[in-house]
Amino acid sequence: MKIEKIETGYLEENCYVVWVNNDCLIIDPGDDFDKIKAMVGNKKVLAVLVTHYHFDHIGALEDVKEYYNVDVIDYNSNKNQNVGPFSFEIILTPGHKEDAVTYYFKDEKIMFVGDFLFKGTIGRCDLEGGNFDEMMKSLDMIKEYNLNIKLYPGHGENTTLKEELENNPYMKGDLYE
Repeated sequence: MKIEKIETGYLEENCYVVWVNNDCLIIDPGDDFDKIKAMVGNKKVLAVLVTHYHFDHIGALEDVKEYYNVDVIDYNSNKNQNVGPFSFEIILTPGHKEDAVTYYFKDEKIMFVGDFLFKGTIGRCDLEGGNFDEMMKSLDMIKEYNLNIKLYPGHGENTTLKEELENNPYMKGDLYE
């Protein structure tokens, strides 16, 4: 599986296009539909994944759905999904927002975490739909996964679960014990 990142909008949200052969998924289509369309090129878009419904992550969602005639995978649907050549798990990770989810591609050892977890920090919990206690529960749950998982956040640089467990004060518990 190949992964390309596009920074979109004035908040520099990370939109991802992932593909196998000519089939692809679009994850968090922020603004800048033209940039997303250019990245997709002639690949076949099978579906859209949204980590949470904040404006910076869905700015081009309607354009993507209409242009490619695709649907958003419902985060309330089956926990385990198979879409074309893609197989992933939907993990509920509220805290930044009540509808936040993480997409875990187990075979590839990667997670698309949206604004749940960033390199060295976590997503804000003071916005509408945020809840710090829920965030702490989500962080505790995610600690149980394979340490070698690569994390693709909604903003900023990629990281790994191991790196966050060792360096992120929220993952280590330094800020809430």
